[in-house]
Amino acid sequence: MIARILPLLFLAAGLFHPARAATFEELNTAFGIPLWTDDNLWDDDAAETAKRLGWPEESLTTTDSSYRKYPRANDVVLGTRPYSLALYGEKGSVNGISMMFANKGDAVDSNTGPIDVKQARERTKAIKDFKAAIVADKNKLESALTATLGQPVADKFGQGTQTRESVKRWDWNGHAILLAAPRDEYAAIRVLPSAAADLQGKSRIPDAELRERLASRIEKRANGDVILKDIPMVDQGPKGYCVPATWERVMRYMGIPADMYVLAMAGDTDAGGGTSIAAIAAGAKEAITRGGRQLAVEAGKVNVLNVKKRISHGLPIMWGVSVDREFDNSLFGRTKERSQMSDPKAWDKNLAEARKAAKKIRPNPMNGHVRMIIGYNETTGEIAFSDSWGPPAAERWMTQEEAQAISQGGYQFINF
Repeated sequence: MIARILPLLFLAAGLFHPARAATFEELNTAFGIPLWTDDNLWDDDAAETAKRLGWPEESLTTTDSSYRKYPRANDVVLGTRPYSLALYGEKGSVNGISMMFANKGDAVDSNTGPIDVKQARERTKAIKDFKAAIVADKNKLESALTATLGQPVADKFGQGTQTRESVKRWDWNGHAILLAAPRDEYAAIRVLPSAAADLQGKSRIPDAELRERLASRIEKRANGDVILKDIPMVDQGPKGYCVPATWERVMRYMGIPADMYVLAMAGDTDAGGGTSIAAIAAGAKEAITRGGRQLAVEAGKVNVLNVKKRISHGLPIMWGVSVDREFDNSLFGRTKERSQMSDPKAWDKNLAEARKAAKKIRPNPMNGHVRMIIGYNETTGEIAFSDSWGPPAAERWMTQEEAQAISQGGYQFINF
């Protein structure tokens, strides 16, 4: 009797994950992409795997990498249209796959400007349609995986009450395939090492190791720039996910697993985008605490002195701003010109007009945005920042006067 009961107990606890015997070729056929070349994805080179899949590089640091594709409307994975396909690498090897299907971010127009009656109706219909699409996609994904791997078991994934998902799980040769479909949020597939799934995505880097990492990431350039390097890039894509994307970047930089779509759920992000910084802070705080870190909030001015206090410890800053698009676009050109700067005193003189013009900047408070402060230059009085728009927006510069003109007041960072 005991021998018959124990397997049922393990199944109920999510510790026993039977899967129908399948070859990697059968899995590739089910997924519709050449994800596997043998029975072990985790010893494959991340860059080579991404090239095979046709997923462009998104981020590359000394410890990890990511590759992301925002597919076309006719692309299909597991018989379903994906909206985001991402591969994550660690120390050169693949260590995770994330596939996002119908969701409230990509499936609804993120335009926040004035709209007419027709556009309002179309947006209302899109919101209704994406909710139904999430359910439909979840059913299609589950059906495709069950046909190949057998029945799934119920499990949980994620650390923190508001960032934890109820998932259906299939295990195959050291791979855990998880299906998550939180109500009105998204339908997602994640492929992870079974050991990582057993820990429900929980991870903590020892304090001493992280301090050593952070110290090694502070780059001091000959021209006086002090910059944080090795910050993961996350491309938010064509949706208003600047807040969750920036938080994902900072959390991963601090050794805390994160995903912008899950953070958008925790922050109660609107369909198409639009996230309250306070809401996402509340939603992510538990995950940050469980990861052994603390969320700090400061109300001080965004100036070189305050930025230096954080950057000197290797800590990036999450910064809320109101974007003036004309001014913001001009910074691409200035940053390109600045890249040749070798004499900070001469460059400081060149910025005199920019400092003066900062008084006339009148950003639209409706154009709210979150970006990351990643560096400073004391001689030139400039602040370096990064946007979650892909590699071209990884590093730009503005004067502290300009920064204060667009700042919404205060900033946040993750500390020990």
